[in-house]
Amino acid sequence: MIQLASLLGAGLILAAYAAHQAGRMGRESLLYHILNAAGGGILFAVAIDASQVGFIILEGVWAAISLGAIVRSLRRRVPGA
Repeated sequence: MIQLASLLGAGLILAAYAAHQAGRMGRESLLYHILNAAGGGILFAVAIDASQVGFIILEGVWAAISLGAIVRSLRRRVPGA
């Protein structure tokens, strides 16, 4: 089950990256940030389960940065925010 979760997390991050590189998704795209946050969050949980401190830090920060980008993106969509 952990292997499936890590494959899903990696797949989400790689899908966002591939779409960005192919010009199908910009770095300001909400979906781009959602895919990165979801993938990073899943890999963060997997890293915690495996007690891998380096990956806990990497994926935790990855998810946090992506969540911040989601908040910024949503604020731009709301008038007066």
